[in-house]
Amino acid sequence: MLLRAVPRRRAAMLACALGGLLLAVSVARADDAQISIDNFSFTPPVLTVPAGTKVVWTNHDDIPHTVVDAGATPPGWRSKALDTDDSFSHVFDKPGTYKYFCGLHPHMQGTVVVQ
Repeated sequence: MLLRAVPRRRAAMLACALGGLLLAVSVARADDAQISIDNFSFTPPVLTVPAGTKVVWTNHDDIPHTVVDAGATPPGWRSKALDTDDSFSHVFDKPGTYKYFCGLHPHMQGTVVVQ
């Protein structure tokens, strides 16, 4: 009986260690900055983050939207059409002010300020 208990104990320890690793990954992702797309607007309309932050836009509207860099021609970054609950992310490495808009609804505009 003692021989059977040892592998189970090791398996339980391994499961706990893997669970802790997965928890650490989830905690690291909590540092991502979030922008909600809802009711034809970006919320918050201006987001300030430190350099190196990943910003995640999530569409909560029931129609598609896009996220397009307004500061470069052609745009430096842009999302595909985001359906309901789809998301797009971009990492802002350099300080500056980054304006963006929805390519399907250009009146929707926002700004990311990177410090």
